[in-house]
Amino acid sequence: MMDKKILQDRTMQFAIDVIKLTEAFPKNTAAFVIERQIICSATSVAANYRAVNRARSKADFINKLSIVEEETAETLFWLELCMKLNLTEQNILDKLHKEENEILSIIVASKKQ
Repeated sequence: MMDKKILQDRTMQFAIDVIKLTEAFPKNTAAFVIERQIICSATSVAANYRAVNRARSKADFINKLSIVEEETAETLFWLELCMKLNLTEQNILDKLHKEENEILSIIVASKKQ
């Protein structure tokens, strides 16, 4: 299992990268809605992962990880929508999509331990 601090740092950096990503979005209503949603879900991944590290029991740990898993899956949805709508450079979206998939895999594996 990955060190908790490393994953905490990765989820924080991912949230920062998503915020920076949205700065390149077009200035229209649809992009604005997607921007708000993806920022909310990406920052929620990082914030909720911090809460995982303060779980009081195994059940609390699993519950908190489940929230992170849901937020990660939602963020992947928004990234895929950005890709389909060509909201910004595809290579940046691909990099973020790959990172979020890796984070999701780690979260899912952590729940099984």
